Amino acid sequence: MADRYLSFTGTTPGRFLTRRLGLPQPTALHRWSAEHPSFTGELLHLSAGKSPLDGPDGLAAVLDRTGLAVRARSERPVAVVLDATGVTDIDTLAEVHAALHPVVRSVARSGRVIVLGAPLDTADHHHQAAVQQALEGFVRSLGKEIGRGITVTLLRLTDANAAESTLRFLLSPKSAYVSGQVIGIGGGAEVTAPADWALPLAGRTALVTGAARGIGEAVAATLARDGARVLCLDVPGAAVELDSVAGRLGGTALPLDITAPDAGARILAALPSEGLDVLVHNAGITRDRRLVNMAAERWSSVLDVNLASVLRTTDALLSAGGLATGGRIVATASIAGLAGNAGQTNYAASKAGVAGLVRALAPNAAAEHGVTVNAVAPGFIETKMTAAVPLFIREAGRRMNSLGQGGLPVDVAETTAWLAHPASGGVNGQVVRVCGQSLLGA
Repeated sequence: MADRYLSFTGTTPGRFLTRRLGLPQPTALHRWSAEHPSFTGELLHLSAGKSPLDGPDGLAAVLDRTGLAVRARSERPVAVVLDATGVTDIDTLAEVHAALHPVVRSVARSGRVIVLGAPLDTADHHHQAAVQQALEGFVRSLGKEIGRGITVTLLRLTDANAAESTLRFLLSPKSAYVSGQVIGIGGGAEVTAPADWALPLAGRTALVTGAARGIGEAVAATLARDGARVLCLDVPGAAVELDSVAGRLGGTALPLDITAPDAGARILAALPSEGLDVLVHNAGITRDRRLVNMAAERWSSVLDVNLASVLRTTDALLSAGGLATGGRIVATASIAGLAGNAGQTNYAASKAGVAGLVRALAPNAAAEHGVTVNAVAPGFIETKMTAAVPLFIREAGRRMNSLGQGGLPVDVAETTAWLAHPASGGVNGQVVRVCGQSLLGA
């Protein structure tokens, strides 16, 4: 369903009226398209403190490879990257304000502000840990006030080259609905630069569950766009839609109930001999009721699809070697699991469980199998399901985030594709919200 309020605020009368009434003024976001796949313009590279990322093959070289024109000064940058990895005390923290205060008004609409921080040194340097933690509050607050469709993200890293795929993602239209996030780079698996950054998944096989419609369909299409051979899995009752999606993408349809006891074995049988490179756990259901009115079947069915099947399938594929070294597991959590939602104790429990799985499994999967494990946590995404929500609740869901609008299935898909990237091996154990920086929860 079209967002008529967003369209109205893009008109001259709409801008005038919403400004006079103090109403939200969302900006139409610049998303990826084949015609406009990247930003054009200048990238303003700033620093605070003495950076450990300097060097001939350090951060500057990585930023040069993004395709943006890197500048030390710019009157109208499309993006700003502030290297704050050298912030270790209150004095150098003040340099963050000094660097960004003069330039935030000049960032182009739908632009990007990325702050680079360091991991917290909680063992030996509590001052460093304090000021680096301070960057989180700074970034989340700036994201809520900057407006004009601009996203603000904090990236913690020690190696700029390990963060190249993440910087390319964040500095592109693909990250339009990712804001207010803190992403850590390190402790993952091997980082492999693709032969062609435009087709990073060429020669790789991806399995997407719940692929017949909605977010799953968008994920399958985006992975196929990036070169992957896609196995599209959904329940047998959705076989017609599933065949259509797989046929359009040149993939393979796998009609299968993911909760079946033999689901893991049947998936293994359907894989090519070299195994699976990307596993996307997207299948999910809702059976909403307040707890006092929730029958046991409503609880168990949601937990079985959304969490138990993820655990069983993941275990089956890892134990049988079905995931190739360098593989990627991307699960779908939800902001409902992070912040809670009335009427969704079952759904929120299942999605919080997915986040717990990711954080617990990620170190072992990387160490034992060379596989990374991450999750996306969508917020209000414009789907057929949300289109059926009553008008006022739907409008509240759209506006209660820093970007003032709902996301699209492709926003979740682009984030999934970044986590599935062969050069994203340094991203592990992360739960990344795709919610326009929802005002609910952390």
